[in-house]
Amino acid sequence: MSPRFVLKAVLLPLLLLVARAAPTASSEEKGTLLSDPYTVTWKLENPAQIGGRATEMLGSPKVLNEGGVKAVAFNGVSDGLFVPVNPVCNWPQFTIEVLFKPESGGEEEQRFIHIQDKDGRRIMIETRLTKDGRWALDTYLFSSKDNNRALLDKTLLHATGQWYWVALVYDGKTMTNYINGVKELSGEVVLPPMAEGRISIGVRQNKVCWYKGAIREIQFHSVALPPDALRRVDAK
Repeated sequence: MSPRFVLKAVLLPLLLLVARAAPTASSEEKGTLLSDPYTVTWKLENPAQIGGRATEMLGSPKVLNEGGVKAVAFNGVSDGLFVPVNPVCNWPQFTIEVLFKPESGGEEEQRFIHIQDKDGRRIMIETRLTKDGRWALDTYLFSSKDNNRALLDKTLLHATGQWYWVALVYDGKTMTNYINGVKELSGEVVLPPMAEGRISIGVRQNKVCWYKGAIREIQFHSVALPPDALRRVDAK
């Protein structure tokens, strides 16, 4: 066994442990390159404040309480939240995980996560609903008209009314999406480290494509996590 292989075998578990155990970043830590793996965790328990920041609230998102665990519910028509920060600012690679429960009866196209920086680069995590109440995952990275990628397969369908962890993983050259740790799609795209910006939750930032359902937690990791490190509902 080569020394290089042994070093990788030792360092990878440590890297994942640090990324998963790191505390939530403060606003002062945004806008800097992070030399160590970092995880930012947002619990959606109060729509007026997320990640320690006051939100711009559209409509009247409601707080759900399921067995003592809170989440924020969106009505699919007028509910949305804007947070004035880009959680992945300056990160050359990242993983975004969302614990959510999509509901039937909303719009066909729903953008429940939209991150956009001041230069127009953006990240979107979306659903596509079918007429029979199922959904497909759509993730999208945009750098320019000539450099963007959508990952969507409308034959990969899932039931509404259930909790799922979805993940968008970007390693600096390839985007891959997952549901409960199971890979769905991947494709190459170049998204340079993003500048400062903001994130909308439950709606696209131009206030269309409203999301119907609930969101309990969002995690932002400054590394491209491997599949076995991703969150799963059945592992909670």
